[in-house]
Amino acid sequence: MKVKILLKEFFQYVVLNICGMVGLSCYILADTFFVSNGLGANGLTALNLAIPIYSFIHGSGLMFGMGGATKYSICRGQKEYNNANKSFSSTILIMSALAAVFMLTGIFFSEKLTILLGADKDVFHMTKTYLQVILLFAPAFMANDTLLCFIRNDGNPKLSMIAMLVGSFSNIILDYIFIFPLHMGIFGAVLATGLAPVISLIVLSEHWFSKQNQFHLIRINPSFRMTGNIISLGVPSFITEMASGIVMIVYNAIILRLQGNIGVAAYGVVANLSLVVVSIFTGIAQGMQPILSRVYGYGEHDSQKQILKYAFKTMLVISCVIYLIFILSANPIVSVFNSEQNVQLLQIAVTGLKLYFTAIPFVGFNIIISAYFTSTEQALPAQIISLSRGFLIIIPMAFFLSFLLKMTGVWLSFPITECFVTLTGIALYIKSERGKKNV
Repeated sequence: MKVKILLKEFFQYVVLNICGMVGLSCYILADTFFVSNGLGANGLTALNLAIPIYSFIHGSGLMFGMGGATKYSICRGQKEYNNANKSFSSTILIMSALAAVFMLTGIFFSEKLTILLGADKDVFHMTKTYLQVILLFAPAFMANDTLLCFIRNDGNPKLSMIAMLVGSFSNIILDYIFIFPLHMGIFGAVLATGLAPVISLIVLSEHWFSKQNQFHLIRINPSFRMTGNIISLGVPSFITEMASGIVMIVYNAIILRLQGNIGVAAYGVVANLSLVVVSIFTGIAQGMQPILSRVYGYGEHDSQKQILKYAFKTMLVISCVIYLIFILSANPIVSVFNSEQNVQLLQIAVTGLKLYFTAIPFVGFNIIISAYFTSTEQALPAQIISLSRGFLIIIPMAFFLSFLLKMTGVWLSFPITECFVTLTGIALYIKSERGKKNV
């Protein structure tokens, strides 16, 4: 009976979170579609050069949201209600401080940042505009990421999903209006993206004022221990997002050398589709996290293993379906983002799609096992996995394989890296289980 209840709860949380996370990932995918159709290959290149900064902002929001909400769930599972409120208040405090830093960067350093990211004279203005506006909206993005996690962990995954979907669909509608009827160009695209989390926060405010809400802001003295614990639990989420930004910067630099702006535009198509795929697995990971943290707080080890098993089976089924779609429909998928019918862009992106996404099952495993470690307060193995797939392996692999195999090497560096990290994750899980048996 208990297994059936766990299974029902697992799918309730996971399905709602997958829907919400796919919606959230469509922020950038909508920009990719409308920018490619409204501004052509140069617009797509500018967008792809600026996207890593969005990854830093989103990763910071997820770090505070996942870290703080995980600590909140564990405290409530252990009936430490005052500490649960402290975790929420501490999260909001440190999140606000970093959001202010991002805003100041947008105001004073966006031009220097544009140069650092490699924008040439053809795409400089569009890249700078996108960067500046996305940084100015950083507080909205980060507050949205943080509250989505807390509200989901507070027993309201449905509202989290609705807020993510409403925000995403608003972005799509505003993208169209700003770029086409109003002819606002790249500024219209980024303004639509920036307004989306604001709209999502308005939807989320319903929980804040409802009787269901169990987390509250309280007066606290800044605690380095609490702050460190929140950041430690959230760092794997931050590294995952930040790494995707750093990897995009590295890939952009390599591809600019190999194929120029058209190559970067083609990579932009593949990378932004990858955001959607990753969001599905993040949806599974975030869906299982509140349940895992709760049963961990109760000390129910068998339930933890059962939830992890459900997550892996769900991931494998979804992986097979997604890769089959990409193999069978690579040409039409790329064509959607190729308004100028550029033959070179089509060839590069189609080849990349088929090679790059052989990584899908490994990516899914790594995201889920990292979330499992985080949810059960095993920060170190989660950080090892995140660092390995974000920095330690993929960047040297990208340089090495691109030197040997040119563009083919660029595409293959991602699946090879994720495969190595999967083997590391399996070893860390086995070590963790053996350690529990010896206790």
